Amino acid sequence: MDIQTTLEQLCAACGPSGFEGPVAELAQTLLKPMVDEVYTTRLGSVVGVRRCGKENALRLLLDAHLDEIGLLVTGQEEGFLRFRTIGGVDPRMLCDREVTLLTDPPTYGIVTCMPPHLPSREEMDKSIPIRDLFIDIGYKGDEVRVPVGTPGTFRGGCTGLGETQFCGKALDDRACMVTILRALELLEGKELDVDLYVLFSTREEVSAAGAAAAVWQITPQMCIAVDVTHGETPDGPKDKTFKLGGGPAIGIGPNMTRWMSRRLCQLAECEQIDYQREVMEGHSGTNAWPMQISREGVATAVVSLPLKYMHTPIEVVSAADMESVARLLAAFVADPGKEGCVC
Repeated sequence: MDIQTTLEQLCAACGPSGFEGPVAELAQTLLKPMVDEVYTTRLGSVVGVRRCGKENALRLLLDAHLDEIGLLVTGQEEGFLRFRTIGGVDPRMLCDREVTLLTDPPTYGIVTCMPPHLPSREEMDKSIPIRDLFIDIGYKGDEVRVPVGTPGTFRGGCTGLGETQFCGKALDDRACMVTILRALELLEGKELDVDLYVLFSTREEVSAAGAAAAVWQITPQMCIAVDVTHGETPDGPKDKTFKLGGGPAIGIGPNMTRWMSRRLCQLAECEQIDYQREVMEGHSGTNAWPMQISREGVATAVVSLPLKYMHTPIEVVSAADMESVARLLAAFVADPGKEGCVC
């Protein structure tokens, strides 16, 4: 599997929370050659199953979410579209952004932006509230044919940045989908002791409903939420950001099952994979939160991919980190150990 090509395909697809259809279709296509079965849940999540063929095998689930942040059309005024946001969209990032509205065929637009010559100095220092922004699709008032409720995303895909990084939209969490696909590739031909479930879940950015429903149905004994965490930048807090190129961040805290975090650290050291420890003192902000309390409770871990500029139109990840995350996931699937293992 070519990581860059797969990442470009996934990032180019549009799939805001609740409208993930195009990404889900692509995910099914990518999964089918690597697993024994692929199916879609009632909430649109994609599940792939690789069975080990052993009686009473434990079920281990790897999750990454399909959806991305986006926009939702609420009306129009004089040819311009009003909208609200889906998920955690920062209004500071919206002005003059190109967007894709998911009509058939797609409609392209630009979020309105007042030229710097016109606002006062005080206005220049403030972000514009979303209620005061519009989408310009190049039509006059009576010509607009974009229905209320039409979703949209930032326009764009993914490309290389420098020699070792990728940049683009929706790398949260399409980059983690690629790491799971790569882990499946690394496990090809290896005998497993667990039935492996891959979950590409919907609606993480708004409610985590896709993962919650799927885990309730699958009833795994172990889950790993594979998501992004904040990458280190010059202006970011050093205690809350993680170095790109420093390897996966392994979550440690009450949302994670202690023996699983320890096992992941142990495996990283055994496999000589650089890794970082991420203290999560409460809610991890990932699908691990609802997965952990599904039914009577599920042993849960979080493995995070460092990513710069989260929830912006252009996010950045490291190719080396993606490979390291994939290797760590593959190592855990091949030998998850058992409760009480020591790191």
